[in-house]
Amino acid sequence: MSEREGPDALELVVEDATGLRLDAYLAATVDGLSRSRAQRAIGSGDVLVNGEVAKASLKLRDGDRIEIELPEPPPTDVAPEPIDLAVLYEDDDLAVIDKPSGLVVHPGAGVYSGTLANALVYRYGREGSGPATRPGIVHRLDKETSGLLVVARTEAAHAALSEQFQRRTVSKHYLALVYGRIEHDAATLDKPIARHQQIRVRMAVAAPG
Repeated sequence: MSEREGPDALELVVEDATGLRLDAYLAATVDGLSRSRAQRAIGSGDVLVNGEVAKASLKLRDGDRIEIELPEPPPTDVAPEPIDLAVLYEDDDLAVIDKPSGLVVHPGAGVYSGTLANALVYRYGREGSGPATRPGIVHRLDKETSGLLVVARTEAAHAALSEQFQRRTVSKHYLALVYGRIEHDAATLDKPIARHQQIRVRMAVAAPG
């Protein structure tokens, strides 16, 4: 194996590993990387083989070039920050927040402050449930997407809301603005989504692996 390291990524050139699965190879090669973490990184599109998004089960060949993102570990907690929130509704169990475009929902992808999670901790304290970096958050919107977010303020509300979103009993509606010459009044988009190959913090339509 030969490798070239950078501040945020690791590049490997496969040697003497023909036929080995990608996830097993990474777990055996990269210090501190378990097989389960390797599988999560691959599933998130953070691993490229010869410049392409690959599956964990990909059988490697000698000479394959592997790029794996190695971001800084996220914080284990969220600091309170006085960020203005548009609260449309709140009671003892939940709140409804009008999230503006440009606001990140929770820390991640190199963004560790200035998020909705930081604002929620400042306003409500560490109420609700869920991971420490996502207090009370049961669903999310992309940074550039504006819209309503329901936030849990108790463990019971968090459990109930999470179950509703998992079972898809919550009705969600989105409005998108498009421009240009639209050929059809209606259409169905059914394409695989993965990490953008160049802009790693974005998602994009991906070719089948």
